Amino acid sequence: MWNRRDFLKNIGVAGLFLGTGILPKRASAAKKELQKITVLHTNDLHSRIEPFPKGDPEFGGLGGFARIHALVQKIRKEEELVLLFDAGDVFQGTPYFNFFKGEAEFKLMSKMRYDAGTIGNHEFDNGIEGIASQLKHLNFPLLNANYDFSETELEGKIPEYKIFDKGDFRVGVFGLGVDLDGFVEPKNRGSISYVDPIDVTEKMVRILKDENACDLVICLSHLGFQNDFGSDCDVNLARKTRGVDLIIGGHTHTLLETPERVLNLDGEEVLINQVGWAGIALGRIDFYIDKKNKTKLASSKLLSVNEELV
Repeated sequence: MWNRRDFLKNIGVAGLFLGTGILPKRASAAKKELQKITVLHTNDLHSRIEPFPKGDPEFGGLGGFARIHALVQKIRKEEELVLLFDAGDVFQGTPYFNFFKGEAEFKLMSKMRYDAGTIGNHEFDNGIEGIASQLKHLNFPLLNANYDFSETELEGKIPEYKIFDKGDFRVGVFGLGVDLDGFVEPKNRGSISYVDPIDVTEKMVRILKDENACDLVICLSHLGFQNDFGSDCDVNLARKTRGVDLIIGGHTHTLLETPERVLNLDGEEVLINQVGWAGIALGRIDFYIDKKNKTKLASSKLLSVNEELV
């Protein structure tokens, strides 16, 4: 587990160029010929609408939805093509959730113009009805492709994926959730069943890349970074599938200074990123894509959400 001193030491560092197709020593020259799209992301916000108190021993003065919004707005003014995603567990953690049942979080995230999110296990803390009743406060989709919502209040309300056309890019995004057994009380998850995420990912890649010609395929995952909580996790997902470019993770509250690079079944790199929890950091990955030569590069930065932002 990382502490605040280590976090502040490492926050804001830029990652080296990642990806495939161009060697690092050629990255600067090649970058000029590539088109750019910026992906921003959060995970495990846990109702931390306000910053941590300054006296908090680990995260004093960090976080806060207003600060995240300020940072995102700054980047949107600087960059032409920007997408903002969340990897689940927006609910639970402060009195805001206890009193407003998720309404405050969803309304604020809608004002922040998130493009998509996925469902974490804590979204079920007030049961299926608790999620369904709050969806009216969202103006962006919660995505999930590996829960079967048949014959529940969420049937037909949670899309498996969404395709974004941004400039000349087509970006396909889908969601995956952790096995609810052991994390969510049976009465709160009802008849929702869990579908193998590897099988689902193969289906999503076929739809997004093969059938819809997406330039980037992104998974919003609440499986967890490593398999501390079971065999299904982001690292294993990357290794056992093909066609996914980026996994934006949640659930394990893992802070990655730069994205993890994992080779998939085709020997191609998959980037996995996760930025701790409670909104103390914003993840940023800039993709540079040459569609003609089918080349991708990515640079990353871990951005502190602190009092300097507002």
